[in-house]
Amino acid sequence: MIGVSPDMSENQGPGGSAMYTDSVLLESRSARSGMTHRVEVLDKVKALAFSTGAAQATTRDVANYFEVPVKTVEKLTERHREELINNGMTVLRGADLHAYQTDTLSVSSEPGSGYPQRRSGLTVFSRRAVLNVALLLRDSAVAQRVRAYLLDVEEVARAHPGVEAVRQSAEELRQTVRTLAAGYGSLDRRVGNLEAADAELGTVLQELAPVIGRISTRVERMDHRLAETERRTERTEQVVCAMSQRLADMGEDMRAMREELRGVVRAVGAGPTPPESRMES
Repeated sequence: MIGVSPDMSENQGPGGSAMYTDSVLLESRSARSGMTHRVEVLDKVKALAFSTGAAQATTRDVANYFEVPVKTVEKLTERHREELINNGMTVLRGADLHAYQTDTLSVSSEPGSGYPQRRSGLTVFSRRAVLNVALLLRDSAVAQRVRAYLLDVEEVARAHPGVEAVRQSAEELRQTVRTLAAGYGSLDRRVGNLEAADAELGTVLQELAPVIGRISTRVERMDHRLAETERRTERTEQVVCAMSQRLADMGEDMRAMREELRGVVRAVGAGPTPPESRMES
């Protein structure tokens, strides 16, 4: 590698192509911006393990990868927040944080490895943001190896452009596989949650079955009682109708009797005076 002063952003290689150095990467944001797409170098140097099993690393994951204190990563994040955000670092809050914790932190089997459910925010890094951290960390042997490997890859790419095209296609394929794997993992966990909920619901239904059976029996008895009450009501209505008809008939009979009685009275009042009455008069 060719040494340069920190204020130099690049040297010119064969054909005028840029030749970066370790110090240039540390000092030049523009130099770093042209390197952060080569995320495959992370796994070439050291396996990048995510405690959540997702495609995003927590601050502790990043610190563990680079073998530095968590505070070191937090301070670096504060100094270069804009650059890291542009490369995929984000702070999850509210519904996004809840969804992330539900889908990822719940799968961790190590006690105490998750984050409290009431956190106000959680900083997570994409693989590109992790590589960006590697280009910023000075006092990390792992970060230095990442930068050295990255510079070697760049040199090979300039010397053999055809190999670089193949490598780029392979990396795109790997990224697609990683994305599909992450999506499958999330879907698998959701299906597992549904199965667990279904099993729990089955247990609850089994426990409720006797109660439901007793309630069903009582409801059936009530149905029978209601049907009997309806039948009795119908019979009562029939009796009342019959009584009403009889009363109506009796009213007609009484009207006929009154007419007859009036006729008798008229007949008696219009007849001859008895003999006894004439003698007295």
